[in-house]
Amino acid sequence: MAIEFGTDGWRAVIAEEFTFGNLEIVVQAIANYLQNNDQTEEGIFIGYDNRFLAEEFAQTAAEVLTANGIQAIIAEENLPTPVTAFAIRDEGLDGALMLTASHNPAPYQGIKFIPDYAGPALPEITDQIEEEVAKVQESGEIYNCESEETDKIKEFNPKSNYLQHLKDLINFSDQSLKILTDPMYGPGAGYLTDIFADTEVEVEEINDYRDPLFGSGMPEPTEEELPELIDRVKTEDYDLGFALDGDADRFGIITENGKYLSPNQVLFLLLDHLVESKEETGGVVRTVATTHMLDKIAKEHDLEIFETPVGFKYVGELMLEEDIIIGGEESGGLSIKGHIPEKDGLLACALMAEMVMDREKKLSVILKEVEKKYGKLISERLDIECGSEEKSKVLERIENFDLNKIAGYKVIDKITKDGMKVVLEDGSWCLMRPSGTEPLIRVYVETSDHELMKKIQTEVRDELQI
Repeated sequence: MAIEFGTDGWRAVIAEEFTFGNLEIVVQAIANYLQNNDQTEEGIFIGYDNRFLAEEFAQTAAEVLTANGIQAIIAEENLPTPVTAFAIRDEGLDGALMLTASHNPAPYQGIKFIPDYAGPALPEITDQIEEEVAKVQESGEIYNCESEETDKIKEFNPKSNYLQHLKDLINFSDQSLKILTDPMYGPGAGYLTDIFADTEVEVEEINDYRDPLFGSGMPEPTEEELPELIDRVKTEDYDLGFALDGDADRFGIITENGKYLSPNQVLFLLLDHLVESKEETGGVVRTVATTHMLDKIAKEHDLEIFETPVGFKYVGELMLEEDIIIGGEESGGLSIKGHIPEKDGLLACALMAEMVMDREKKLSVILKEVEKKYGKLISERLDIECGSEEKSKVLERIENFDLNKIAGYKVIDKITKDGMKVVLEDGSWCLMRPSGTEPLIRVYVETSDHELMKKIQTEVRDELQI
């Protein structure tokens, strides 16, 4: 069985591929990687989410690290991924393991390695870990902890330090707000209540208890998965609705009138807030699939814009290398200057509340004002099923994509950082790329007009024959 690290760690179905035995193989491989790179002095923190057997999987990981002579520090309770990542920097550790399958369905569990810089592992790191996995599978050499050695495993809870750090980043006014939050049965439950504890903000939570089945839904904060939150915000006079995914690194934002904001909208609203209200300076980093509204705002304020391949790991890498105000991706990840280079849904929610309190206006009003100032763009992603045999042909067509005009507009730029992105003379753009985890071809389009969007989608699909 091939154990492969995807865009954010290794995930598999519990009891099928994600077993205690396979987890031991992966953790032994990570231990080998750490020893090969002389990263065993300060210890590894282990966090875990609310999924089935999460604590037991975390304990197994701790025992394998301990047997390899690496100090294991296990979380005292279920934690969000960004809190686990924060613990690395806060405690000066060599890295962390996070037992989570994020927003995947309930039968899944996963593990991700977070290096010492407290952001997602880059491909050169996960490639080395995968090589070590193959070696461990071939040799069968796994170090197991003797019972008396379990006393060496330490425990730690980074929650209070994380909350203080977030409060230091955010400036809440004395304005009163009424917020409904939905942590979607994940470990983010209670965090937003604690963040606003010393303010005039009234927070109510739903689905704030552990349910490994996630209420028979998906722990993904999309419009389709948040009907209760949307309905209650709209009908019960809340100022804001906030949602978090299964490990609280992604967010969902609902306006006072029950409108779901896309992550793209949240990103450009927060960039406008950071430069206008907080007078932040620096660059802006987004993935190739993320809204160009960020580019418009950056241009207005003479800020440099950076574009990366899809995946927050690339955003986080730029945030380590450059002076970045905000980094984000269209799938719901963001971070800001002064925070860890890891996506954080709790941070996103707190910043949205800060913005609403600072401007003393309804969120829907702020959105209209920002779009009036910079111009409105609409974005849409199509996920098109594509079998393996057909996929190779489609990928060849993407690579050789040579339309000079789409929907009547000239193609003025082609970007091949990740798939094929074409930019049109009116500012519209289209990105074509394969999914890294599913048998899908993704087609992203952003433009200023719904009719134009449909024309672009149709012509691109015809050219790709999908």
